[in-house]
Amino acid sequence: MRSYLSKMRGSPIERTRPCWRDALWSWFGAFTGIAGVGWLSEQVMTSHSLLMIGSFGATSVLLYAAPESPLAQPRNVLGGNVLSALVGVFSWQWFGDTWLAAAVAVSTAIFIMQLTHTLHPPGGATALIAVIGSNELHTLSWNYALMPVAVASLFMLAIAILVNNLARHRRYPQHWW
Repeated sequence: MRSYLSKMRGSPIERTRPCWRDALWSWFGAFTGIAGVGWLSEQVMTSHSLLMIGSFGATSVLLYAAPESPLAQPRNVLGGNVLSALVGVFSWQWFGDTWLAAAVAVSTAIFIMQLTHTLHPPGGATALIAVIGSNELHTLSWNYALMPVAVASLFMLAIAILVNNLARHRRYPQHWW
């Protein structure tokens, strides 16, 4: 029992001084990515909020502030979000708008992402949104995985490639597949 509890203590980390230039690149990437998704949404969708789903905020953190993370690589961003969207729609269709559907969607999305090596934490939110989303989102059904999820993910990936490689100290992606 003692060794089990001792794992929870963690270990101290040495924090380096934050770099304002790096933070500014992250801000610029996130602003450009989310603004672009919003603009694209207004051009394509009847409701400007439909293309803008909450999990894209978390995807932005990974793409623009932690581009070296394995969870921020193109395979993970696109595969994790799209597979999770499909799992979420399936869960909603089978179990309706219930807590059970939410639990099945998130846990199954994690399971599928781990098996396919596409783990992307915002994918859990993408699956959950498919269950708890509005009626307008539910009418998209399987198209939710394509529009907004795949299209917006590809757009944010393109912005991440452009912005992250403008900075001399950044390289993105670390790997494609």
